Amino acid sequence: MLFALVDCDNCYVSCERVFNPSLEGKVVVVLSNNDGCVVARSPEAKAAGIPEGTPFFQLAERFPNLEIHALSSNYTLYGDMSRRVMNILRQSAPDIFVYSIDEAFLMLDESPLTQTDFKRWGEDLAARVRRWTGMPVSIGIARTKTLAKMASKFAKRYKGYNKCCFIDTEQQRLKALSLFPVEDVWGIGRRHAARLKERGIQTALDFTHLSADSVRRAMTVTGLRTWMELCGRDCISLEHLPRKQTICTSRSFPKMLISCEALSVPVSGFAARCAFKLRQQRSMAQFVTVFLSTNPFREDLDQFSLGRTVALPAPAASDPEIIKAALAALDACVAAAQQKLVIDYLELQNEPQTIGLRPADFQWKRAGVIVSGIVPDSEIQTNFLDIPTKLKEKLHALSCVADSINARHGEESIQVASAMRTVDPETGKALTFRNSILHSRRSPFYTTDLRDIIQV
Repeated sequence: MLFALVDCDNCYVSCERVFNPSLEGKVVVVLSNNDGCVVARSPEAKAAGIPEGTPFFQLAERFPNLEIHALSSNYTLYGDMSRRVMNILRQSAPDIFVYSIDEAFLMLDESPLTQTDFKRWGEDLAARVRRWTGMPVSIGIARTKTLAKMASKFAKRYKGYNKCCFIDTEQQRLKALSLFPVEDVWGIGRRHAARLKERGIQTALDFTHLSADSVRRAMTVTGLRTWMELCGRDCISLEHLPRKQTICTSRSFPKMLISCEALSVPVSGFAARCAFKLRQQRSMAQFVTVFLSTNPFREDLDQFSLGRTVALPAPAASDPEIIKAALAALDACVAAAQQKLVIDYLELQNEPQTIGLRPADFQWKRAGVIVSGIVPDSEIQTNFLDIPTKLKEKLHALSCVADSINARHGEESIQVASAMRTVDPETGKALTFRNSILHSRRSPFYTTDLRDIIQV
């Protein structure tokens, strides 16, 4: 069996360049929501040394002589462009597994092509995707999924591969392993990579020279699967592909918030977004965490940050269940913040010069929701403390129906009432999640909004 890993090159930046070709060859960065920090970079931006996560307001100061084209994130556009690419891939292989917004595995075991044709097949597929969508992709083909992932990085890194690297022979496998840093191997995390380097393991080939027993003891069965895949044995099933162990949705607010009522609206929206991501990867979560923080750049204000976690009676992925837990965690956060203010007030009364003064309420600049304890939705154990099974199934089905409606009629066509934002004075409708945040540099919704279709 052969696997092809198709990876969209610099996905977010490439989506922007499809509709704005003037950005080709220039330093381009895509910013996080509220234009906070850099989350995606063009190859030119990487070459210029712009690190991922750099705050937007620091770019001009740190790179004064560099012309940087900074764009607000447009996830609606990116998601639709990804869908178009995946539709082409579905027409090109017997089976496909969409791994993320910019990656998909293609199973080629039933292909009528001969073995020597796969390199040309990959080159032709990359050219077709580029011609039909404008999106550049890199394709890696190998006998295992981990080797295919490695091959795709070679195809992206070296132009001589013509967008497709095929690790076919044993000699090619060993050469690829010897050139690949161990910290870049799919399935080896940062901590394990640091420990391996302490032992002198620098490349993927060095890693394969370890014994299976030592790998399992140090890295559990997950690391052992990676080791076996690098050795050429396919052992990671689609069900065991690495999934997110935690999912986080967080934003900075355009204006600082104080009351629990004001915070409950964005927190509900964050929780709903986390629940949607859970359903996308067919998972459920056991814990919901809410965190709050003040503005660290306002030295004139009191600084404080905290978080609280609520455990669900049983794993869940429906909007009502996740939102209810998130609001309970928010209440706990606000109560803890109020308790901190009381303690600060009592301390002020102990000092003669501050008697009678009252600490100002915390002004929150950022909040977020994290879901953790993620398990597949097929491995759920019921709990008598949880809501009735039939009701739980109805809530999950209701959320899935809402997903399908939003996919057909536009993002947040239907949503939970607690996540509804301030009414837009122009339309009289509640603001949507995407329009409630700062996005002064966002490109139009070229493919999903008739008002934004390019006029020629």
